[in-house]
Formats: sequence, structure tokens, C-alpha cells
Amino acid sequence: MTDRHLFEQAAEVVRGSAPPDLGPPHLHVRHNGLKVWFGDPAPQREHYEAQIIPADLAPGARVRALEIGFHAEHPAEPDNTAALDHLLAAEPAWRRDLGDDPAAGAFLGRATWRRVSETWPDPDLDATDVPFEIGVRLVDYIRALEPHRA
Repeated sequence: MTDRHLFEQAAEVVRGSAPPDLGPPHLHVRHNGLKVWFGDPAPQREHYEAQIIPADLAPGARVRALEIGFHAEHPAEPDNTAALDHLLAAEPAWRRDLGDDPAAGAFLGRATWRRVSETWPDPDLDATDVPFEIGVRLVDYIRALEPHRA
């Protein structure tokens, strides 16, 4: 399976599983990932994402990793910090739903952006159930974090 096909399948899981009260999800599939956001159809600086990242950005990875979670990618670092601080204020609520795996802090590979995400070291992206697992985990993040976003 190509990586793009993997993320197209994950996008269908998100499309069918995202909370309907948020409105239809906007989905952008690339060869190495999937971005999801709600509201304005234009791509948003704050979004949910599943993406393949280099091994050197993920502890325990030898070949590559999959990162899944929330990103704040505004041009100005204070805007990203504000988005993360808002989520951190509600951490007990979303941590209960997401568990201990998510890390909150600087973006992997770009210190001015922020994230609440987890990495899966060296995943078998050819496994039949991986698109489903990626889509479901993205929806977990959406359900847990979206109620606490400003």
C-alpha cells in the first residue's frame, strides 16, 4: 500500500467517525500524512495530523515514526504557545481520554510550533488495520481536545 493510500483510508475513518456537532471535517491528504480541521474550509494553522516523520525525531524509532495528534503552526511563536497553554489548562480532562502517550510541547523538528501528540516508532504501515488505527486515534484527539480549544 502506498503511504498516500494509507492516509486516504485513514481520512475516510475520520470522515465517518468525527463528532457530527463539529460540522464536516476538512481533510487534506498528502503522500506522508493527513491534516484534519473544522470550520473555515481554508487550511488552518491549528489542526489534527497524522504524519510520517524521520526516526531521529522520535524516541525509540530506527527507520521512521508516525506522529498523531494536534499541531499549532502559526507563523508567530506566541500564537502557538497560547494555543498550547489553552489546552494545557484543560489537561486533566483530555489526559483522562488520551492517556499518558501524548506529549505536549515544542513541535518535532520546529521549535517555534507546538503540539500535543504521540509517536509510534517504526510502525508496520502495510498492516491491514493501520489506516483504521490511525483514523480512530485522530478522532480520539479530536474528541478529547476540540472541546477545550479557544
